[in-house]
Amino acid sequence: MRIELVKRPERSKLFAALSPFIALGLTLIAGAIMFSLLGKSPVEALYYYFIDPLREVWSLHELAVKAAPLILIAVGLSICYLSNNWNIGAEGQFIIGAITGSILPVMFPDFQSWIVLPLMLLMGVAGGAAYGAIPAYLKVRFNTNEILTSLMLVYVAQLFLDWMVRGPWRNPAGMNFPETRTFSPSAVLPEIWSASGRANWGFVFAIVAAVALWFMLSRTLRGFEVQVLGQSPRAGKFAGFSQSRMVFFAFLVSGGLAGLAGISEVSGAIGQLRPTISPGYGFAAIIVAFLGRLNPLGIIAAGLVLALSYLGGEAAQISIGVSDKVVRAFQGMLLFFVLACDTLILYRIRFVGASAAKTVEARQNV
Repeated sequence: MRIELVKRPERSKLFAALSPFIALGLTLIAGAIMFSLLGKSPVEALYYYFIDPLREVWSLHELAVKAAPLILIAVGLSICYLSNNWNIGAEGQFIIGAITGSILPVMFPDFQSWIVLPLMLLMGVAGGAAYGAIPAYLKVRFNTNEILTSLMLVYVAQLFLDWMVRGPWRNPAGMNFPETRTFSPSAVLPEIWSASGRANWGFVFAIVAAVALWFMLSRTLRGFEVQVLGQSPRAGKFAGFSQSRMVFFAFLVSGGLAGLAGISEVSGAIGQLRPTISPGYGFAAIIVAFLGRLNPLGIIAAGLVLALSYLGGEAAQISIGVSDKVVRAFQGMLLFFVLACDTLILYRIRFVGASAAKTVEARQNV
């Protein structure tokens, strides 16, 4: 007896639309079982995960702070994945964008002007895009696997950030802590509504980016090119579309948005560089991209859901005493069920008996 995945002749549009909700429901069930095994009340745990963070206005601001980098990174990743380019290194592009965008407030602290913040944002975008161009170039020039190269570059970026804040960029007045000087007011991303919380303009950038990329994908020739080359490179070649140019386009857009997320996070929520500036936004954004069905508008909702799991995880750690690893396991289950549901939309499971399996293998060998 063995299990095979058989491609369906036609996928169900209904289940394609319901897939994210089914995956979320299965995650809640699996999460309830996990909390029960840990000796915690499933109802209480899920309450702290998904209800408690929505009860206060300030926590809604925190939700926007958490969701902004997830949405920004995920909408960029959607362009990569729709064009069949597998960028797994958005976390590294996020970090490099934060570093390059921080050059002005760290190295030139006396330069204070209205133009500082726009320059920081542009430098963050440029840094992330340049770092994303590395796996793109390696794929086009040497046919290397972009999954491996983009992932390995994450660790390079993390170690580079750690070296910078402990060495050349360490704050001379920082009591020897591994961090840069605090950004001046002209280098801080303004809050949207400071009277009620600390949500900043990074969330606005995320919404604008999502709407802009949705428009590009659904209303422009470039968007059509992205989808054609992703679904059928051979058809795209006959249409005159360049696969090499698309690789660079996808990685530059994805890396640039990740870099924008990085500098927005550093100049908005944190206010300086530290050895760790991300709880794993670049990897969590992969979940967001697929939970949003690779649709930029769907990604906005998915980003808010996953941001809620971050806030809920923090609330659960404090209120019922679970570890941060439980939070990561919960997010991992969400990714698993999203991918499982997507797989079952395209394929059906078939159980093959031993004699039938031998017959199939014999036919294949002929």
